[in-house]
Amino acid sequence: MTDAKGLTVSLRQQAPIPLAADFACAAGEVLALVGPSGSGKSTILRSIAGTYRPRAGQVRVNSEDWLETARGLFRPAHRRAVGMVFQSYALFPHMTALGNVVTAMPKAGRREQERRGHELLEMVHLSGLEARYPAQLSGGQQQRVAVARALARQPKALLLDEPFSAVDKATRQRLYREIAQLRQTLDMPVVLVTHDLDEALMLADRLVVLHRGQTLQSGAPEEVTTRPVSPEVARLVELRNLFEGRVRELDGRSRQGVVKWAGLPLEVTVPQGVAPGDPVHWVIPDGFVVLHRRDRPSRGEHENPVPGVIGAAFKVGQTAHLTLYPDHAPDLPLHFSVPQHVAQRNGIEAGVQASVSLLAKGIHLMPWASAAETAEVSAE
Repeated sequence: MTDAKGLTVSLRQQAPIPLAADFACAAGEVLALVGPSGSGKSTILRSIAGTYRPRAGQVRVNSEDWLETARGLFRPAHRRAVGMVFQSYALFPHMTALGNVVTAMPKAGRREQERRGHELLEMVHLSGLEARYPAQLSGGQQQRVAVARALARQPKALLLDEPFSAVDKATRQRLYREIAQLRQTLDMPVVLVTHDLDEALMLADRLVVLHRGQTLQSGAPEEVTTRPVSPEVARLVELRNLFEGRVRELDGRSRQGVVKWAGLPLEVTVPQGVAPGDPVHWVIPDGFVVLHRRDRPSRGEHENPVPGVIGAAFKVGQTAHLTLYPDHAPDLPLHFSVPQHVAQRNGIEAGVQASVSLLAKGIHLMPWASAAETAEVSAE
């Protein structure tokens, strides 16, 4: 953790809130902390901001130590150049939008502060609303003021704590687009705490998956959501097609092999460290579950075919969300989705026979974990 420009975090404590978190966020990068309630996300954010003092660890921004317990260093919140955006906006109700922004600025001439305040409000699409008070602004507009105020501090790191959860869905979508545009101009690490995985996938360059204060996996969103390191991570990133199996065949050179899934052989790529006979957990994101055409099967559908019965089919917008109960293991349902027109063309509805292929490139094997370990996470 020696990045000269960016944020590095390493936190340790047993109580009162367990922490074993390690991650780094480069300048200009958005990193999302995801995990269930009680996983330590907000505590980690407060540790970066300086409003919480963990028992042990280090927080460094741009080679500047804000926390290093090994040598007794703790820089208080008012001496950390942090911009913070809260779920509740936390605006001063007696101040205008411009006043809220100006009050967060470093000391300078009044004219320069107002010029910069107007510039920041324009950056968040609030030109013309500078004289309005928070009560005269919509939730989305108040959140934009909160972002402008956070940037007014000239922060070395920007922290977003559930920033969109208090606004309606349509406003959230607009704010997502605006934050995506705004971040292109920011030369600072941005850490986002969210309970919404879709939000994290949309906005973040990298995800940090947390459970009980511990970093379970850190990586690009696609990597984490298609190649989880454990069943715990798979459950936390909402991968529903999580199963058990056993490796039965393996070509040691190519790493191509066969996993038996409740007796059904599946062609897979076997990771290093896994040998024939080993039990494994495996996962397949629903995008790699391909529905066979009922009128004209294609050649590619020979790849890991699974026949069964559609047990649930419901439409959300133009997407059909489907559940297939395999003939060989009806108690192990497969979940996947297809465009609604594909479901209609194939006559897909509850109770009909159907087949899918499980694409080998989408099947990801993980080392065996005990039932107790996976049950602990799934119960939360």
